[in-house]
Amino acid sequence: MTGTMLLTGATGFVGRQILRDLGQRGVDIRVVVRAGRESHFEKDHAATVTVTPDLFAESAEWWASALEGVDTVIHAAWYAEPGLYLDSPRNLDCLRGTLALAQGAISAGVRRFVGVGTCFEYALGGADLTIGTPLAPTTPYAAAKAAAFTALSQILPAHGISFAWCRLFYLYGEGEDPRRFLPYLHARLAAGEVAELTTGTQIRDFLDVALAGQMIAGVAVGDGEGAINVCSGRPVTIRQMAEGVADVYGRRDLLRFGARPDNAVDPERVVGVPTVPVPSLPQPW
Repeated sequence: MTGTMLLTGATGFVGRQILRDLGQRGVDIRVVVRAGRESHFEKDHAATVTVTPDLFAESAEWWASALEGVDTVIHAAWYAEPGLYLDSPRNLDCLRGTLALAQGAISAGVRRFVGVGTCFEYALGGADLTIGTPLAPTTPYAAAKAAAFTALSQILPAHGISFAWCRLFYLYGEGEDPRRFLPYLHARLAAGEVAELTTGTQIRDFLDVALAGQMIAGVAVGDGEGAINVCSGRPVTIRQMAEGVADVYGRRDLLRFGARPDNAVDPERVVGVPTVPVPSLPQPW
């Protein structure tokens, strides 16, 4: 029987999906949320709520108290505002806060710790990414995630804590920020307006965030350890994705490929090799 789980980031894009799946599994759940977010759980009696002004500013001692009686930590919280998070100095705050959380988990005698990383920790050289691909982060965000993985993978097992790190690829779906690619496309095409795009030749690994949440929840209740790729393993070009969305509206004529310059440092191919079984995949549009 799975013991009590504590989830951070439960109101976020990924975290809410993890919470939903854990609830369906009948898991006893605690969530830690920023002040003002507790109203999200007023009608949800499946989760016990702990409120903090800033979970990344809490001490190891605070976390040890919050984690009393907890079997498994799922750490999904991180700063992720579109357009800002990749280069933000707040990644250092998230790293420091994550290490404090890990120290608290050690003090509290937590059995298992599941963190959430990113495919951008890897060296993106074109080949499909496996958990054996070398790490070579190129942004503060990816570097902070990789540093967290490296530290926790050494520290936690040394204290008898089972550790897994779920690396996410390109997610889409419910609750997605309107500034992201797919919401932008849907909004423009639904309004009958032109969508300005790059050439669209980039190849990506897209996964519905609901499926990602299921996969992470499955890792949490399982016993897999180390790095884990949470991805589809299915290569799709940006152009294919855009045309699939446009076909929903019957408006491929509104797609303007090449209207925006390609990013010179944007990798041509980012596709993962899944580490855990992938649920049935819908088309990403």
